[in-house]
Amino acid sequence: MRARSPITEPLWVQGLLMATGLGFMAVLVLLPMASVFVEAFRKGWDAYAEALTTPQAYSAIRLTLLVALIAVPLNVVFGLAASWAIAKFDFVGKHLLITFIDLPFSVSPVISGLIYVLLFGSNSLLGQWLSDHNIEIVFAVPGLVIATIFVTFPFVARELIPLMEEQGTEEEEAAVMLGAGGWRTFCSVTLPNIKWGLLYGVLLCNARAMGEFGAVSVVSGHIRGKTNTIPLHVEILYNEYNFVGAFAVASILTALALVTLILKSLIEYKFASELRAKNKE
Repeated sequence: MRARSPITEPLWVQGLLMATGLGFMAVLVLLPMASVFVEAFRKGWDAYAEALTTPQAYSAIRLTLLVALIAVPLNVVFGLAASWAIAKFDFVGKHLLITFIDLPFSVSPVISGLIYVLLFGSNSLLGQWLSDHNIEIVFAVPGLVIATIFVTFPFVARELIPLMEEQGTEEEEAAVMLGAGGWRTFCSVTLPNIKWGLLYGVLLCNARAMGEFGAVSVVSGHIRGKTNTIPLHVEILYNEYNFVGAFAVASILTALALVTLILKSLIEYKFASELRAKNKE
């Protein structure tokens, strides 16, 4: 039996479906986001500004930006290299590489952080050697960066792999036959074709890097002014019953989420417009 199109349903059914979807969206997304800003400004602008200008808050913001500035570019390099290899070539271990890329999606961030503590901690096999050479990884910035890289590295690759596979290799092969080298082929042919997918992947990677809690919580040690990122600082403030401060700092991540959604919509619109223009040609 042939399925009916949803547009053939009565108006009341369409309205019920739309109301259900919007209702879930309002309860699960819009109300929590609005409550963050309501609680953040509950005692006025002065209390809000004071919460964001404390030395601990400044340190958390600066550290979060630092970790993201290191982790995201490294994941972009890895994502581009992995996507290029998987989509354009056949090689032994290809499916294993894809499995490794998806691994952070199936492993709890807390478990991944614990793994790095067991690997680089003071009681690990490498712990004594790291201590003898004055190298700090766990409970220091390098540990935060490593943990963040692990939980975020699938995002860029997972956006680019299907896009590159769909585009095929014809344009790259034509460029090579015309005398273009590998780097010029990538910059002139491949990169323009994947620019929107790459920007989308970078956007998601950055949002996850700045909002990551589980993995960095394990490897950070919760040292105020040194290893606390924004999510960890929010937790400490909330546990201390400083609700205005906690929601004020949390509003930074909420604003980041809103900006991410807006940019995501713009990127999807640009990509769809460019795709329609190509199909018309």
